[in-house]
Amino acid sequence: MNEAVKAIVERSSCNKYKPDHLKKEEIDLIVKAGLNAPSGMNRQCQRFVVVQNPDMVKKLSAMNAGVMGMDGDPFYGAPDVIVVLADKSSATYLYDGSLAMGNMLNAAYSMGLGARWIHRAKEIFDGEEGKALLKAWGLEGDLEGIGFCIVGYPDMPLETKDKVGGRVVYVD
Repeated sequence: MNEAVKAIVERSSCNKYKPDHLKKEEIDLIVKAGLNAPSGMNRQCQRFVVVQNPDMVKKLSAMNAGVMGMDGDPFYGAPDVIVVLADKSSATYLYDGSLAMGNMLNAAYSMGLGARWIHRAKEIFDGEEGKALLKAWGLEGDLEGIGFCIVGYPDMPLETKDKVGGRVVYVD
């Protein structure tokens, strides 16, 4: 099995992280994987915000927890977050943003890093506080939050989970 397929097949989500931030080169490579995801008609509507500022990571985590009505940390203590957004003017924006997220998760795993897709970005960036953040970050357009790619050095074994069977039908 080649290395790309091996990383995809073995990938596992991480829910416990060391406090150290990833190196810039590691973050850049993960983002590059997202930037190179397929997009409908090559519109490349995905946008990425790399957040390594601890106060902003905590703020985003608290906003995410607020959407769920909980007090915990839905980011599992990850020190770094890549916010994935997509421009809704593209008919395939949701799929394009999701493909970018998948590429980044697979890239992180292939590098021996922990990563996990955290939802509720849509709700956060549809709200006034989220819109204010986008403006402060210099992002314009009709953007929708696709997800949060939390990343970091894993503080747990990354073990491949069993897959549910019976999900494939072959038609000859």
